[in-house]
Amino acid sequence: MLQDIERYLACPLCAQDLTRHDRSLRCPAGHSFDLAKQGYVSLLAGDAHTGTGDTAGMVAARSDFLAAGHYRPIADALAEAAATATAGDRAGGPAGASGGLVADLGAGTGHYLAHVLDALPDRVGAALDISKYALRRAAKAHPRIGAVVCDAWRPLPLRDASAELMLNVFAPRNGPEIRRVLRPGGTLLLVSPTARHLRELVDALKLLSVDEEKQRRIDEKLGPYLTPADRREVEFTLRLGPQDVRTVVGMGPSAWHTDPERLEASLAALPDPVEVTASVTVAAYRR
Repeated sequence: MLQDIERYLACPLCAQDLTRHDRSLRCPAGHSFDLAKQGYVSLLAGDAHTGTGDTAGMVAARSDFLAAGHYRPIADALAEAAATATAGDRAGGPAGASGGLVADLGAGTGHYLAHVLDALPDRVGAALDISKYALRRAAKAHPRIGAVVCDAWRPLPLRDASAELMLNVFAPRNGPEIRRVLRPGGTLLLVSPTARHLRELVDALKLLSVDEEKQRRIDEKLGPYLTPADRREVEFTLRLGPQDVRTVVGMGPSAWHTDPERLEASLAALPDPVEVTASVTVAAYRR
């Protein structure tokens, strides 16, 4: 719930602490942010734009696809990496107290954050995303999730060194802000697609492809702020029916660039079910 993470939040306008006053959060400077009845709070600056956020249709597609368990191996690998990254703290390290924060930047529906919190029963989670449609679902995805609308490319509405663990799954990465929010010794767990991810659909449906140099470029951009600590590839085969294929296309960036009529014509040429490669890298970076 939102109240579980309020002590970690900061005003997006002046970076001062926020406290609850009835149905709003306020800072000492008088900036006030109303709590939405759907369970999230918007901590966007007044001139921020939400046009780049996932639409209601994209969010519904992602929710359906993830609920069907297609990406369960990714969620399991992320939860395992999270347990490993925080093992020292749970054993009595510097952040060993219960209630430590896991912040998910680009959390979407909260699916992966919820899976990680199941593996870390003494932690709370902040689901950060610019899409209010996604956060309506994230706010209900787990009893220890608080959902916050924010812009990943602006100062995040979290206090300095407030998170022991950050997640970033198929989402934008803001290196300076991730470093600021992570406590010393904290970990970023980053999930990114390899060039083999959904390659059968990319070829057949002319979807957006993943650059072979993507991981190198990620490392270069994060290099000034974080140190690579661990990395593993997770690859498995999906068996998708036509509706599953429509859903996986509709939930990702290709949804912005795919003509529905052309998609249907291409789908008719695919086998039913079609075997599709899922391939991602789960990488850990330390502050």
